[in-house]
Amino acid sequence: MRGREVFMQSLVAHGVEKIFGNPGTTESPLLDALADHPAIEYVCHLHEGCAVGAASYYARAAGKTAVVSLHVAPGLGNGIGMIYNALKANAPMVITAGQQDTRMLRREPILSHDLAAMAAPVTKWSTEVRDADEMDEVMRRAFKIANDPPYGPVFVALPINVMEQQTENAARAPGQMHRLPAPDPQGVNELCSRLLGAQAPLIVVGDEVARTGAVPALVALAERIGAPVWFEGIRGHASFPSEHPHARASVPFDAAAIRKTFDGADLVLLVGGAFFEEVWFSTGSPFPDKACVLQIESSAKPLAYNHAIDVGVVGELGATLKALDAALAAHTNATWSSAAAKRCEALAEQKSALQSAYRGRLEKAWDRHPISMPRVMAELASATPVDAVIVEESITASMDFAAAFSFDGSDRLLGARGGGIGQGVAGAIGASVAYPGRPVLCVSGDGSAMYSIQSLWTAARHELPIVFVILVNREYRVLKHNLDIYRHRFDANSDKPYPQMDLGSPQMGFVELAAGMGVPGVRVDAAAKLAPAIAQAFAAGGARLIEVAIEGKR
Repeated sequence: MRGREVFMQSLVAHGVEKIFGNPGTTESPLLDALADHPAIEYVCHLHEGCAVGAASYYARAAGKTAVVSLHVAPGLGNGIGMIYNALKANAPMVITAGQQDTRMLRREPILSHDLAAMAAPVTKWSTEVRDADEMDEVMRRAFKIANDPPYGPVFVALPINVMEQQTENAARAPGQMHRLPAPDPQGVNELCSRLLGAQAPLIVVGDEVARTGAVPALVALAERIGAPVWFEGIRGHASFPSEHPHARASVPFDAAAIRKTFDGADLVLLVGGAFFEEVWFSTGSPFPDKACVLQIESSAKPLAYNHAIDVGVVGELGATLKALDAALAAHTNATWSSAAAKRCEALAEQKSALQSAYRGRLEKAWDRHPISMPRVMAELASATPVDAVIVEESITASMDFAAAFSFDGSDRLLGARGGGIGQGVAGAIGASVAYPGRPVLCVSGDGSAMYSIQSLWTAARHELPIVFVILVNREYRVLKHNLDIYRHRFDANSDKPYPQMDLGSPQMGFVELAAGMGVPGVRVDAAAKLAPAIAQAFAAGGARLIEVAIEGKR
């Protein structure tokens, strides 16, 4: 059999149902082989970055390994930014690119380059298949590494002649691999001991909790110890119910601000995340002085990676949290339980005050024109179906988004990890493919949307039920905020304008762009018209776009 058939059989053996890609000449063997594998759907994109972005969100939403087919060196280059985001999001992916015939690579044919070297910095493993005899081995290793915690993308270059070589090495199905260990009893007991001695515990949660289904176990632990639950600065999933009395906001992006947020805590428990992703340098630790720091992770890599900790445990998150909760239940007394109950009562009161403050801010901003960000998010939340998947890349509107939308489960929210913009519009494709038939709301800023606007064509082509809401303030608002911070931090204060951060001239027409790619759209500039427009878009089915004029930097 030929190398291409071993490749396709490997996909089948690993349960692959979708390939996200942009076709090219060096991918001819793969494209030609698809006709013999009708169970594998090719989700076609107009740009490699869009294909990678969609695949990353598909992997995160479906809990499956995504497969991507890119086109040789420039195509791989087009996808590098989104591969970086996928790496930061711990999305399990096998990314391939066609390579030129190896017999002429030394002559540097058109579009050729060292593909494995290009992809290596943003993947867990990067390689090129040298001979058809090793195709099965390479593919098995690629899927294994992509799914070894922490998950992430791998890259495999596929030379066109190797795909056509003959081999007797057929693809083999992977065995059952139980990767996540049970928690170490001694480690759990040490965690328990530290928690029993805490008077003001605090929890910070990452995406791994939602990804591993450990949210209920975390809720039980937070309630037992009476701890507030904070989120990573950028979150891709809902790892704790947003309406729960213990739920708080995302942590800031510099150590000093994080330390201020945690002020008063004598114990900080980190669970399932990259702690912390900073934007600005600040001296000192992100933890309060003398606070005990504990960490629970699914793999050893993130454990104590950035900051010193007092106790760390590696284990399957749900099992570890349950074991810790059981240990606490077995060792607590009435005095300790009473103190924890009082902390829970205080957290409920604080939550009520926070919700009241949000309602006040919303009321104050209700009648502003152009439409205020709090009003936009409130209208979106009121009109979006309760079963909709929400893909969010609103950036400077994210605080209002988090206040307006309620997430009780881990399968409704998909946020943009990594910090590279343009993920939302592309990611909505992957989310919709992962949840066939479920409505999807994609919320994106106008600047972000332009990085992957070609994804609208894919949504129309595959008849995906996505409502794209583009928030148009005609500026890179986040850059203006960050320039203000930079000028203050580096004593570069000035009254100069914001350079290259306005997008108003010429004005972009998202309704017109959408129409050109087969997606009907409407423009909304009055707040009262937004909720009806959202409801109508969802009722219509298929892909729809709503361009919303919102206020700029105030």
